[in-house]
Amino acid sequence: MKILFINEVCGITSTGRITCELADKLTAQGHECKIAYGRKGQVPARWQHYGVRIGNDWDVRRHALQTRLFDQCGFGSAAPTRKFLAWADAFDPDLVWIHNLHGYYIQVELLFAWLKSRPQMQKKWTLHDCWAFTGHCTHFTAVGCRQWQTGCRQCPQLDQYPKCSGHSNVARNYARKKAAFTGVQNMTILTPSRWLAGLVGQSFLREYPVTVAYNTLDPTIFKPTPSDFRRQYGLQGKTIVLGVANVWGERKGLGDFVRLAQQLGEDVRIVLVGVNEKQQKQLPPQILALPKTANAGELAKIYTAADVFFNPTYEDTYPTVNLEAEACGTRVITYATGGAPETIHRPDSVLVQPGDLAQVAVCIRGGQAAP
Repeated sequence: MKILFINEVCGITSTGRITCELADKLTAQGHECKIAYGRKGQVPARWQHYGVRIGNDWDVRRHALQTRLFDQCGFGSAAPTRKFLAWADAFDPDLVWIHNLHGYYIQVELLFAWLKSRPQMQKKWTLHDCWAFTGHCTHFTAVGCRQWQTGCRQCPQLDQYPKCSGHSNVARNYARKKAAFTGVQNMTILTPSRWLAGLVGQSFLREYPVTVAYNTLDPTIFKPTPSDFRRQYGLQGKTIVLGVANVWGERKGLGDFVRLAQQLGEDVRIVLVGVNEKQQKQLPPQILALPKTANAGELAKIYTAADVFFNPTYEDTYPTVNLEAEACGTRVITYATGGAPETIHRPDSVLVQPGDLAQVAVCIRGGQAAP
């Protein structure tokens, strides 16, 4: 069977790794796999043979500019999409497996018209967030918005990814997505959490069968991995509270880490991975700020060195960072939001109500520092 994956990235970040690992499993079963992707980033060498890029960096920038000015995420990149679909016609897949479509790289109406023109072809769509059934945002939990159930009109999150600083098009976007994404034959939707599956059932995508398929990790990478991380950063005898994010912001809980640092003693050190240069200059000295790493093996070493992994996310579909930390032998404290409760498996991991830093501090003090 020929299988074509579509995702914004290939082999990097959580969705890129998930897609490539799926391709590895299916290839081992005798299938031929390709991964069409749009965003820049060096595809790891072991997965480069899968990659088929849609457009180029300039196409992504133009699409991003259209979004910033006119709120058109998913509706730019027409020319690169047509070129890609001509390639896809020649590849002639038996199954198309979609992952993230946002990311400024593909025109979704052209893609779904092509999918509808092949009614016998199998289609799967793994949703990693809520963008597919809103007029703009990827998540709406933090602001308590319910417009997506009946039709987006006035978005309270235009300043959030995919950010728009100009003219709002949320009502038109919602209508265009609904028209494009419905009526596809032989399509199944997969979600990585029961929480997201429940939302799909309340959206215009409810016509499709939904399967919950939890994300998994590579156990050869995410496992207890000794290192000299503590010695390297002078953290011997300290209780390390770790946070990891691809992009840090208020909704990922960056501000909560700053406030938490003021409540912890000198025997506790917060380590944040994924912090950009601007944020590094703004964070207090109690926080060790490290840049993002695409090396999963290095990340496993940091998880293992930590005593506690704290994930103060205010909205998340199924945070795989919780899974990664537990797989490396580190207990997790996470806010009970979205699909986060479904990621907790260790008996010493804890769910905390969002923003309850006093309880988080109590849970942290219950642990012991590694030598």
